[in-house]
Parts: sequence; structure tokens; C-alpha cells
Amino acid sequence: MEEGNHSVVTEFILSGLTDRPELQVPLFVLFLLIYVVTLVWNGGMILLIMTDSRLHTPMYFFLGNLSFCDFCYSSTIAPKMLQNFLAERKSISFIGCAVQMHVFIALADAECLLLAVMAYDRYVAICNPLLYTVTMSRWLCNLLVAGVYGVSLADATTSTYYTFRLSFCHSNVLNHFFCDTPPLLALSCSDTQINEIVLFASMCYTTVISIVIILLSYVCIISTILQIRSAEGRRKAFSTCTSHLTAVAMFYSTLLFMYFRPTSSYSMDTDKITSLFYTLAIPVLNPLVYSLRNTEVKGALRKAMNKLQRIS
Repeated sequence: MEEGNHSVVTEFILSGLTDRPELQVPLFVLFLLIYVVTLVWNGGMILLIMTDSRLHTPMYFFLGNLSFCDFCYSSTIAPKMLQNFLAERKSISFIGCAVQMHVFIALADAECLLLAVMAYDRYVAICNPLLYTVTMSRWLCNLLVAGVYGVSLADATTSTYYTFRLSFCHSNVLNHFFCDTPPLLALSCSDTQINEIVLFASMCYTTVISIVIILLSYVCIISTILQIRSAEGRRKAFSTCTSHLTAVAMFYSTLLFMYFRPTSSYSMDTDKITSLFYTLAIPVLNPLVYSLRNTEVKGALRKAMNKLQRIS
């Protein structure tokens, strides 16, 4: 971390969302509410899937893992962000910044890959319904999820290593509300060409490959649905995909805008708003999307509420 006469950076100062003092407390209250709702909804979704036997299927196994990612994803960013709204010194240690970035990248990759796995699950369910239980066996589901977490951890470790081996000598003020790769590279006085290649490669083999899997799955799904003769049959088949498609649209549109827009249009303020959406808004919206548009989840929720009422 030392290059020539440059001093060693031991901490970073997070500039946060805004430097206006009158907005700190209102923003703290707003994002605290969003964070609490995120924990309750995603934790509730995980508990519901674990306790209701009707939801012990591959589709809900993957959904439970998605909720777990959202739960942890939000918890990686929100606590430090909330603390800094009220703190005079908005600092994060060098190690703390590296850990936050590593966990954040791993969970973002995991969510990206899980959405692709869920698309494959919908493909098998609609295009090969008679072989669904055989194809999507417990062994394969566990293997797919293990692969998702393994690839995500490997990518996060590589990205974090190449970022924090740089020298940071321009400043230690990070123009963001959490430790992300682009603002950290902006602080470095080292050559970041390798880092940019690693970042591009990472986005290609996680995001691009995931998008290809999703697109191919839905081409086959739509082709199969169009061959169903009854309108009611087509509606029922497509209704099993609408929640997943909504989640995909929210996540990937934000991700593509964040990392694949032209560098000439890059703005750190825009970056912060976009980051807010996929670190805090999407984790709170995903359980809502899957519960409002899914009759099985709503049925399990009503059953759980009735059980709680009888106990009380």
C-alpha cells in the first residue's frame, strides 16, 4: 500500500449520499424503515419456504436462496450507511472496506447467477413437465446452488485482491456511500488497467452468461407456451414466469445501466442513485413481487397467519 513517498491509507472517508446536514436524519429514518422491511420480508420468505411443505420444490428452494442473498446483500451496505448518516466522521477502515466490497460482490454475483438458474428451472418445468421432478432432483439443485456460491466467491476474491493491492494516494475520501470498485479505482495512483480488465471479465462471465441463459430459456418457454391450444393453458403457463421476469427486469436493467453505459456519461451522483436501487430497493421489492403474484406463496402465508392466530 506504499509507493515512494506516498503515505499508507488505513481508512477511507465515505462521502455518503449528501453532505447537507438537514437531510441526514430524514434519510436515516427513511432507509432504516426500508432496511427493517427488507429484513422482515426476506426473513419471512425464508421461514415460510422452510416451514411449509407445499413450498419444498426446486422453484422455492432457489427463491429461498434469492431471499437469503437479498437479506445479506442489504445487511452488507445498510448498517454502515445508517451509522454514517448520524456520525460526524464517516469513516470505514481499510480492512472493513475490503470485507464490505468482497461480500457485496459475492452476493451481487450470486443473485445474478441465481436468476439464471431460476430461468433454467422454469424452462424445465414448462418445456419438460413430465421429467421435471427427475431432472430438477435435490442433488442437481444443491449442485447448482453450490456452483453459484463457489463462482461468486471466486470472482469476489479476485476482484477484491486486485483492487486492494493498488496504492491509494490521491485521497482517502471515497465519493460513495459504500466500498465499490469504480470509486476506489478513481482514488488510486497506480496503473488500473489490469483492474479494468478484471472488472470487464467479471461482468462478462457473470452478467453476460447469465443473460444468455435467461434469454435462451425464455425463447424455449415462449415457443412452448405458444403451442398450447387453450388460452387458459397459455395464461397459467406464463403466470408461473411473471414473478421471475419482473425480478430479472429490475435487477439486470439496473446492473446493465450501472456497468455498461458509455464512460462519457459516467457520473458519480448517478452511480449513487443507481447503487441505491440495486442494494436497497431491489432486496425489498423481490419478496413483494414473488408474494403478490404467486398463489402458492399467498396460500402459505395465509396458512401461517391462521396458525399464528390460533396460537395467540
